Amino acid sequence: MDYDVIIIGSGPAGLAAATLIAGKGGKVLLLDEQLRPGGQIYRNVENTSMNLRKILGSDYACGEALVKKMRQQSVDYIPGAVVWQVTEGREVGYSVNGKSSLVRAPWVIIATGATERPFPIPGWTLPGVMMAGAAQTLLKSSGLAADGAVFAGCGPLLYLVASQYLRAGVKIAALLDTGAKPNYLAALPYFSGALKRWDMLAKGMKWISDIRRSETRVIKRVSELRIEGKEEATGVSYRTYSGAAGRIETKNIFLHHGVVPNVNLAMAANVEHLWSDEQICWYPRVDSWGCTNVDGLLIAGDGAGISGGLAAEAAGRLAVLWCLKELGKIDPTECDSLARAQISALKHETRIRPFLDNWFKPPEPFRVPDGDTIVCRCEELTVKDISDVIDIGVAGPNQLKSFSRAGMGPCQGRYCGLTVQELIAKKTGRKMSDIGYYRLRPPIKPISLGEFAEMDAGPPANES
Repeated sequence: MDYDVIIIGSGPAGLAAATLIAGKGGKVLLLDEQLRPGGQIYRNVENTSMNLRKILGSDYACGEALVKKMRQQSVDYIPGAVVWQVTEGREVGYSVNGKSSLVRAPWVIIATGATERPFPIPGWTLPGVMMAGAAQTLLKSSGLAADGAVFAGCGPLLYLVASQYLRAGVKIAALLDTGAKPNYLAALPYFSGALKRWDMLAKGMKWISDIRRSETRVIKRVSELRIEGKEEATGVSYRTYSGAAGRIETKNIFLHHGVVPNVNLAMAANVEHLWSDEQICWYPRVDSWGCTNVDGLLIAGDGAGISGGLAAEAAGRLAVLWCLKELGKIDPTECDSLARAQISALKHETRIRPFLDNWFKPPEPFRVPDGDTIVCRCEELTVKDISDVIDIGVAGPNQLKSFSRAGMGPCQGRYCGLTVQELIAKKTGRKMSDIGYYRLRPPIKPISLGEFAEMDAGPPANES
């Protein structure tokens, strides 16, 4: 089938985009790696029980309406689709159940959302240690929660998941907050803007209140963390900025230091990216509609910069409005008229971001590890392994990859890229923006040679 738009990702941005274009008579293909629509924010929302919805909260439950609207439209939705390529010619390669296909369209929207920031501390690769987002995924997908876990790090998601665990009746051994005093001072100038989103601040305050009322042990201003154990995690030791130290026995540790745009697919498609000192990550250069420097390729949602679920919805609709106008399905006047509400919503949802970005900025000791801490999980490379290669005079991450294999594993740098970059910056005294990132090429996800051999290449590309 010939499609007008291919959308990659069925989170808030992808769902909103697919629903709008189908409602305007456009032919749309929606690809998603998950088996059900919703993305990480609304994961499994169609199948959760009423009890689990109460645990996860009203913000999660509202995702059902978004999924339902998409289901009611004529959208070609393919779940379990692992997208491993998007070319500058808008050719999308994806695999489902071990079979790969290539599809093309005049417009492609990448809505792959965010990924959790690496949290490289001693012992973070031990069984029993996972990111807080993964702990939330288990709760949403299967109703599973680990009793007596330790939550460590900073960021709204850390407190959200902890409060959800408590509502599920699960005890938390402790919450170790790594927020640093300089962050609070840096955030103060943006507090007046944050007050305009008092509703969001109130939610965060309620999560904190729920945790305190549960008598969960909360340890603030943690400056050092070490996960202990040999075959599996047995506990976590900590030290605070005031010098207090301790150890907590647990078999489950959930780490979190915020989320960053999932840039791998866009970078492999040669989309230009910029460095953000505020969010300490790379993000694609897009205009107000989500258009990139690659003709016909747009990016919407947290993949273009962390803003949250409702902002992602608005960005998804804006991207589709541009496509509909260029396809001739709506005229420029209608496009501008429909865009006003989305622009207003996007502006409203992002008011609080400068405050949050500064308040929850992960401290450098947790971003730039030392000693024998593992940096590249796929290749089991430590800080010393990386530092030894830097010492021979490597120019950046790509040359370092050639000498050490860092970033060459199945994750293609998602778990080590930012850490490697910061290690190079610290040792060489250069700016992060000057060092650059891994040069990513398709396939960005593992694909067998057999899949290539039996690939369905689809119809010839339409060059018109």
